[in-house]
Amino acid sequence: MLLFVDNLTNVDFSYLDPTRGIVGETWLANIRLHGDLNEQSMVCDFGRVKKVVRHWLDTELDHRLAVPARADNIEISESNDRIELTWTLTNGEFIHLSCPRQAIALVDATELSAESIARWCETQLEVAFAQKLDKLELDFSTEHIEGAFYHYSHGLKKHDGNCQRIAHGHRSRIDIWQDGIKAPALEQHWAELWRDIYIGTREDISSAVTVAGVDYLDFAYQAPQGEFTLRIPQSHCYIIDSDTTVECLAEHMAGETARLYPDSQLRIRAYEGINKGAEAYR
Repeated sequence: MLLFVDNLTNVDFSYLDPTRGIVGETWLANIRLHGDLNEQSMVCDFGRVKKVVRHWLDTELDHRLAVPARADNIEISESNDRIELTWTLTNGEFIHLSCPRQAIALVDATELSAESIARWCETQLEVAFAQKLDKLELDFSTEHIEGAFYHYSHGLKKHDGNCQRIAHGHRSRIDIWQDGIKAPALEQHWAELWRDIYIGTREDISSAVTVAGVDYLDFAYQAPQGEFTLRIPQSHCYIIDSDTTVECLAEHMAGETARLYPDSQLRIRAYEGINKGAEAYR
């Protein structure tokens, strides 16, 4: 017998890609359990399925940076509940991160994809369910977006939850209306500008350095979970003067777009993952 739950929950996180760098992502989780019926004539109670899967994903993947622990181009060291890693990109540039261990998901894989992360999750979830199942299957899907969208990563040092982690992210659509009319060209402009971007707050930049001819930005801040530092190629970054909450991002986009079209009425709807976000107006 097969029990399934589609779109059970969504996870907002970032992962390391050898070409794209730090990629913000939002996935929907779908679960399937194979097994015999129990004394209640169920494979497993839906309530328990939702509780176990949501709790595990919220704890172990959501708002973390997923890292392929067996990749050849990564160096990892752990000490006293902290982790440091260096990720070398295919073009020779690198990303260096130092943060609390809880901000990282060490995935037992050589490279990361929806499939490899799902297989890693399945192994952990089989233990979390603590009951006999013939098979557990998990897969991830993305929100269907007909228009423009972008992948971004960030960290919110003032947040008292997991948003404070310096490298987590989202896959987000963008809607813009200019003088009351949908403006797909403006939406695509922001989607291209923020493609696979790390959006940083200017005051979090601790230094700017050049290594082997490549310009890097160093970000550093102290948050409730601990100290976070990140060195990332400047070409992967977009800097704003405020925090990087979705409210501030919507306001920033509205302000910058108004500079291009000062005589237009603008409505910016920025998303943070799926079905949530903020609007700003000019």
